[in-house]
Amino acid sequence: MSFLEGLKISSSALAAERVRMNVISSNLANANTTRTEDGSGPYKRKDVVFTARDAGVTFDNLMRQAFDPNLKEVKVDGVVEDQKPPKMVYNPGHPDANKDGMVAMPNISVMEEMVNMITSNRAFEANTTALNATKQMANTAINIGRG
Repeated sequence: MSFLEGLKISSSALAAERVRMNVISSNLANANTTRTEDGSGPYKRKDVVFTARDAGVTFDNLMRQAFDPNLKEVKVDGVVEDQKPPKMVYNPGHPDANKDGMVAMPNISVMEEMVNMITSNRAFEANTTALNATKQMANTAINIGRG
């Protein structure tokens, strides 16, 4: 694996984790949103789906993948809405309460979203460390070549 491939793989993971952090932030910001702009009811929790894709389709990469098929990048395959039903909370004074005084609240657990944010942050940090280590190895190799 070349230094550039290592950088490309780490940067794809960083981009994917950035998308995940944005989605989690949106979930947290809308934890109490009972009415969306389109009027379809409470905000629905969203989640990011990651997939692995081949690191490239160059001849060099195809040859390397023949010997190392595990060389993959991270790709955001999509953002999906959680299909769980909303939480029903008794609050008869709320403007979105039904005739029984129940309000449909988003199906978001703030604690779960915070754990997801910490996990995403750790993955981002790990990929930043891998990116920096790859850069350091490349710089060291260049310096050895000069010496």
